[in-house]
This record gives sequence, structure tokens and C-alpha cells, in this order.
Amino acid sequence: MGESQDRSSAEDEQFAVAIREWLAENLVGEFAQLRGLGGPGREHEAHDERLAWTRHLAAAGWTCIGWPKEYGGRDASLRQQVIFHEEYARANAPHTVSHFGDNLLGPTLLAFGTDAQKQRFLPGIKNVTELWCQGYSEPGAGSDLAAVSTSARLDGDGWVVNGQKVWTSQAHEADWCFVVARTEPGSARHKGLSYLLVPMNQPGVTIRPIVQLTGTAEFNEVFFDDARTDADLVVGEVGDGWRIAMGTLTFERGVSTLGQQVGFARELEHIADLARRNGAADDPLIADKLTRAAIGLRVMRAYAMRTMEKVETGGNGGEPSVSKLLWANWHRGLGELAMEVVGASGLLADPDLTDEQRLYLFTRADTIYGGSNEVQRNIIAERVLGLPREVRP
Repeated sequence: MGESQDRSSAEDEQFAVAIREWLAENLVGEFAQLRGLGGPGREHEAHDERLAWTRHLAAAGWTCIGWPKEYGGRDASLRQQVIFHEEYARANAPHTVSHFGDNLLGPTLLAFGTDAQKQRFLPGIKNVTELWCQGYSEPGAGSDLAAVSTSARLDGDGWVVNGQKVWTSQAHEADWCFVVARTEPGSARHKGLSYLLVPMNQPGVTIRPIVQLTGTAEFNEVFFDDARTDADLVVGEVGDGWRIAMGTLTFERGVSTLGQQVGFARELEHIADLARRNGAADDPLIADKLTRAAIGLRVMRAYAMRTMEKVETGGNGGEPSVSKLLWANWHRGLGELAMEVVGASGLLADPDLTDEQRLYLFTRADTIYGGSNEVQRNIIAERVLGLPREVRP
């Protein structure tokens, strides 16, 4: 056991050195100017340039690293995937444009897709030649995914899709969308849903941007009006969409969250440095909040590691929901702390938002997107603690 652990540790260290050196050698020239661009709330930044960077990563084998080698991945262990995301974040490398394909749909197809679906879509995800978005939320079904009303009916050799999705990140840049739709007329809640792969570049799809408080428009409304997709582009069985969609959400809260937390640490360091420079750190209350934020970040990382280890071994006792609550509340609190440190001048935009103002405004959404706090608490209460289900109309 000891020799095995030593060998694994040595391999992990070699892996860390390899990605660290590659980033140092490649984040140069035109790519060096992209450092730090494209994070949450800033997806509009240098999209085309970040697309070129993501394809550069792919050519070197640094996308989809957790996938099996037969599908172009590196078959990286959980620990190595964590190392990659943390080293990537420490290098302040630009955010990639392939998150929905690389981290969500790709693993979903590997787990639930047919051989034909894997052969058709995985190469485009791996090489970043096809971009994806997620068609889950609707105006009447935000975090309550089981209430979706978008419908799909089989017509000859294809599905005809009608309905509206909302808060669809990067829909205006995507080639495809994985859509949860109701394929059984008259069904309700979790039953009768299917998980469809729908092309975005067709006459039956209309995309309207939603302008946010930050002035940007990463989110979109997507309207399907007799949009079509092939009959065999259902992931899993027809009517089994709820299970597939929940599988995707589990992947969404995977190893990339560790890299996200390195970004959180950088934001906290910036705020602490600002507090020292403008004297806010002399306020005992703010100093205490900075200390608590640092402790919370450590707790978050430890819990995220525990969560991923349990999910990898097939267990899921509600840890992903707890993890989402931890980071969402912490990051929202960091945005509030940033404004406290800035002081009264933070109330004015002159005319553009500062980094602190943008952090504050965008983190108001952290406790909503990806599953709202209220829904996460219901999941924990009902599925983990065994409490009675919430009364629904």
C-alpha cells in the first residue's frame, strides 16, 4: 500500500509539473493578454480569443483530461483533475469557452450515451469545434426543473420541440443545446421528461439576450418554435430525462469547483490587500470578516474534496447540495465584504463598474443559478434527512 501511494504521489507531482510548465511556456504573446478574462459574469470578454486559446489547449491534450483515452482524454485520476484545475487557476489562465461540453455534456454522454452519440459528439467537444449550452430553466420552472413545460413530439424521423428556456448561458455562442423536454403529453413532475440534443442553428430557434445589472448579457432566453432534432438524439431512454439531467448536475459540481475556489482565493486576497491599503482593515469588524472568509475558504475546499471522493465511489448523500450552499453563500458574502471595504465610493459607477462592484452585483446570483438555495435545502431535507416533501399545488 505504501509503495502504491508513493508511486501515485510521484505521478501526481509529475502531472502538476507538466501542466505548470506547459502553462508557463504557452501563456505568452497574444495569449498572455488573456490572463484572468472570461470568468462568471465576464463571459463576454475576448470570446474569440479565448476560443482560440481553448483550441490551443485541446491540441496539446489539456481538454477533457478526465475522459478515457479512447475518447481523446488523459484518463486522469480525480486527484490529477483537481491538480489541473488548481494549477490552471493559479496561473490566472483565461476561462475556457467549452465548459458546458467539456464538464457537463461530455461526462453525461460517457455515462449514459449510445456509442453512436459518443462517436458523433465527443470529438467536437474534445477539439472545441462545437460549443454547447444547457436548456434546463424556464420562466415557470427555474430551480424547480421538474415543472418544465417545453414539449417534444416524435414526428417521422425527428423530434419537434416547442417551448421557452431562460437564463441559458452562452446560448448565443452555442452550436447545440442539451434540452430537458416533456415527451409524454399529460405527464407531470419528474415523469415523462426526456433529454434531447438540439441544434441551435436552425429557423425554429430564436435567442434573445438578457441584460444583467452588470450591463453584460451572458444569459439568454431561447424560444423553440417547431425546432427539430433527430429521433435518435435522446440521451438515455425516452421518459428517463430526469435521471439523466440529475446526472449532469452531479458532473457540474465536480472537480472544476476546486479551480473555482482558487479564483475565490485570489478575489479574497485582492480585497484583503485593498483593506490594508485604504485602512479598512483597521476596523475590527472588517478584520474579523476577512479572517472568517479565509477560514470559510479552507472549509469549502475540504468539503469539496470529500464530496468528489464520495461521488466517485458511487455515493451521493446530498453532499453536492451542501457544497453548492457553502460556496454560493460564501461568494455572495465576499461580494458584500468587498463593498464594505471600498466604502461609500462603491455606491457610484463612474461610468464603468469597478471589479469590486461587478463582484458584488454578480454574486447576488450565486445563490440562485445552478440550483437555488431553497431547492438545495429541500433536497437535503427530503432525500437525506427523510423529512416530508414540500406541499406542491
